[in-house]
Amino acid sequence: MDQEELFRRLAVALAIGLLVGLERGWQTREDSDHQRAAGLRTFALTGLLGGICGLLSLTSGPIILGAGLLALTAAIGSFSYLEAKSESNFSATGVVAAILTFVLGAYATLGNEVVAVAAAVAMAILLALRESLHSWVRKLTWLEIRSVLMLLAMTFLLLPILPNRPVDPWNVLNPAEIWLLAILIAAISFAGYVAVRVFGETKGVAVAAVAGGLASSTATTLSFARMAREHPESTRLLAGGILLAGATMLARLITLAVVLKPALLLTLLGPAVAAGAVLLAGSGFLLRNSSGEGGEAPTLTLRNPFDLGTALKLAGLIALIMVAAKALADQASSAGIYLLAAVSGLADVDALTLSMARFAGSQVSLESAGYAILVAAGVNTISKAVMAAGVGGARLGKIVGGLSAAALAALVVVALLSAK
Repeated sequence: MDQEELFRRLAVALAIGLLVGLERGWQTREDSDHQRAAGLRTFALTGLLGGICGLLSLTSGPIILGAGLLALTAAIGSFSYLEAKSESNFSATGVVAAILTFVLGAYATLGNEVVAVAAAVAMAILLALRESLHSWVRKLTWLEIRSVLMLLAMTFLLLPILPNRPVDPWNVLNPAEIWLLAILIAAISFAGYVAVRVFGETKGVAVAAVAGGLASSTATTLSFARMAREHPESTRLLAGGILLAGATMLARLITLAVVLKPALLLTLLGPAVAAGAVLLAGSGFLLRNSSGEGGEAPTLTLRNPFDLGTALKLAGLIALIMVAAKALADQASSAGIYLLAAVSGLADVDALTLSMARFAGSQVSLESAGYAILVAAGVNTISKAVMAAGVGGARLGKIVGGLSAAALAALVVVALLSAK
């Protein structure tokens, strides 16, 4: 290690300490001098100390690094204890942050500097989000925590032992791959669920509709349709929410498909953007011009989608659609693929989207796979309009149905133009 590299690595170690110290110093900015255990200067020196101990360990052995860590821990722990005792505010965060700063400073000189900096940034973000994270945790229920823990346990304990190869006679069903696809959908759905929990269920139809579109646009449509029947004065407001959830569903589908198969972007982007633009325009108009109805923003209650039972059912549905798609693909029947997409779109679009993305370019052509996803999305859009009319009444059905038909027409026109 030459002199230039030595200085660079020590500079990174010092920068890590300054980054963490800046956050710690800001958190305790109201405290008087000499009234806090560690601030900006202490953390900066801690990072630099870790870097120097790391360099010394290269020639003197690892004992110098261990001794430095023990000495730092004892010093920071003692001062933190005195501070906590004086203020009756017991927290180990500062001690852990100091230890991690020292370790990352040492790693910056001994290992990968980029990884050390990335870890320091992650630590600073977690420290800065203290209030937000605590507020979010307070809003969690035991059922939500249990669902997340169960699914994480099944993922990290079961996934490594699942066969990562096809196990069926049709050479289609890969248990590990199917489980990962189910987890991907569950994670995106949970993002929508968390949005409702964080922003509150009565913050407005727009937030609830976007969150519902991430979790389940069909469930959101049914919820809003029931509210429209109970509160007809809010029909336009709720219709705007249903359309916004549908536009969010289209964005979710495109994201899922393109993440798994980037080549599908050319087929999907134009038609999906055209349909989504119509839905967004209609939703924006309805939401902006619904205040005259005098209706209050409804309450949307979403079921926790990040649930083990839901994930297992979704995995089973994905497996069934994969087998059906493979059978139809073997017969070289594009019409059969589109029929499967239409039937799937009546109830669920995610499983069909993931199946087509997996088969695209191999068992199914990229074009057929992309059009199948669009068929499923189009059928799902129209089916939700029918649900809105059946549950929410004729007025809601006319508004949602008319704009959904316009969105479907835009999708079809752009798809046909793109095919030429």
